[in-house]
Amino acid sequence: MTATEPLHRGRARIAEPGEGIGLDELALATRNHGMPLEALRYDVTPPGLHYVLTHYDIPAVDPGTWSLEVGGAVARPLRLDLEDLRRRPAVTARVLLECAGNGRARLEPRPVSQPWLLEAVGTAEWTGTPLAPLLEEAGVSPGAVDVAFTGADHGVERGVEQDYARGLPLAEAVRPDVLLVWGMNGMPLPPQHGAPVRLLVPGWYGMAHVKWLTRIEVLETAFTGFQNAVAYRVRTGGDDDGAPVTRIAPRALLAPPGWPDFMTRERFVPAGPVTLTGRAWSGRAPVTGVEVSADGGSTWTPADLAPADPAHPHAWRAWACTWDAAPGPHELVVRAADAEGSQPTEAPWNRQGMANNLVQRVPVTVLDQPSGQ
Repeated sequence: MTATEPLHRGRARIAEPGEGIGLDELALATRNHGMPLEALRYDVTPPGLHYVLTHYDIPAVDPGTWSLEVGGAVARPLRLDLEDLRRRPAVTARVLLECAGNGRARLEPRPVSQPWLLEAVGTAEWTGTPLAPLLEEAGVSPGAVDVAFTGADHGVERGVEQDYARGLPLAEAVRPDVLLVWGMNGMPLPPQHGAPVRLLVPGWYGMAHVKWLTRIEVLETAFTGFQNAVAYRVRTGGDDDGAPVTRIAPRALLAPPGWPDFMTRERFVPAGPVTLTGRAWSGRAPVTGVEVSADGGSTWTPADLAPADPAHPHAWRAWACTWDAAPGPHELVVRAADAEGSQPTEAPWNRQGMANNLVQRVPVTVLDQPSGQ
């Protein structure tokens, strides 16, 4: 990492009261994109609808010349090309990814950054090889505590020039479900999703799933790189070290019913029984239930939650609930719970807008006549 003179527009800051989304945030929002919520209908998100967050540029990486270094505190450093990895035992896993900043734009005051609402999520089938046997082959030092993963994407963040790099505790890195991935939904990994190889850490927010992977370094001290020590921490004060962002907090999302207003996205449905559907997930513990409210959160109705699928423990789960929609305006709210607790109806605030799993609220107007009349 190299410190550079910070630019005003590159500093971490909180929006002033009443300050709208700026051109810098709009520029981020055009580069990155969320999953349209109607895509919650798919068990597996098509790659073009899956959310994308790229910190810097999508690097130009030639799969034919790409290689991965494994070094640091190991007995036998390795260098592997793509074919070396593909010759290893392959696994396909259905895993949900969610950006740690999902929901940031709904905080008040608003942390100025990628202005996510609720759509920074997706579930795909990822194909790759387990990381643990590769580390075992390299011979991890008995004194190792962390493993650092570095990508090919390079840029400046808050005045610090860097390659994107994240560290994981060794105990997490050697989990059998942590993969080095080269495929997505049965096809080669697309460039925006980290081709030719990315890391997959089921249950953790997206910042841990390092894309365009070039180096794995085993460390005998804790990793103190920017993306661990500065970014992706839950801080409330400017001098607060904060807690690291790790596993995904519980969330349920509703596939908005009926049809939308173009600008406001308010929904319209005819009166009568309406089947509400969506998905729920948690990276901390299995989801225990989903509840739906049609009156802004005053009363709640349990939804029918699909059984957990042992074959896909890290995928989202479908839920459904029948709503007897009476004419007039309504606010639909949905929340999920896991063994550690439920989604909040009021968001705890933090300076970077991290891990905000505030409940979804969907305004709906119920019409007293059929559509088209």
